[in-house]
Amino acid sequence: MNHKPIVVGIDGSHAAEVAISWATTEAASQKVQLQLVHAVSAGLSASRAVVDDAVAQVRRLEPAIEVEARLEYGAPSTALVMASGQAQLVVIGSRGLGVMVGALVGATGLDLTANARCPLVVVRPDLAGDSGTRVVIGYDGSSASESALDFGLDYARRRDLPVRVIAAQPAGTELHRITDTELQDAVHRRGGHDAELIQITGHPAEHLLQLSADARLIVLGARGRGGFSGMLIGSISQTVLQHAPCPVAVIPAAAVGG
Repeated sequence: MNHKPIVVGIDGSHAAEVAISWATTEAASQKVQLQLVHAVSAGLSASRAVVDDAVAQVRRLEPAIEVEARLEYGAPSTALVMASGQAQLVVIGSRGLGVMVGALVGATGLDLTANARCPLVVVRPDLAGDSGTRVVIGYDGSSASESALDFGLDYARRRDLPVRVIAAQPAGTELHRITDTELQDAVHRRGGHDAELIQITGHPAEHLLQLSADARLIVLGARGRGGFSGMLIGSISQTVLQHAPCPVAVIPAAAVGG
């Protein structure tokens, strides 16, 4: 079991409240510490109120959980990258966090994706519930997607959820095609013998979204070698984050093998 803390970025917004709720549930599930990180450039008194309110929210949700809260000075992305070095997971809302508006879509998000040392979970304020019934994992044989398999299968086991693994192959190319045997071997050696395995050809984001309508969590590598290459960079990333029916977990390049 990974005993490192879970970090959540906070700023007093509704999106941050939803991210705190998701992260609190995950920390309680793993019985690990929750760390609340609020990055500011000014307004110390108001910032302390944001931290106090966040701690109170965690206490209401899980009174027994160990929680640590701190103020950091500077950009939210910088503070969260620093915190990720000692964390097992960083959780952020898809809105809020000051310059991290549109997290994982612009320069700040790309910086976090490239430099975070652990997986990220992006939670949309309107799509953070537990109504989904499965975990969906994107796989293309890259190191990041191997880590996505580990993350997604572990999450599913702890919640007794079925798993759907999707291998994407862009239309018009034979490069990096994952065979049925390779896909099966990658999943089965991790104990995912009951996982549903799907091979698709075409636009990765479109197919992924179609096959994730009942998902509780989508898990992807930030960079890959095949159909999911650059899944969370540029227009494809915006499509997934804007239309995914649930939170999205991203395995940053810097987190692979770390």
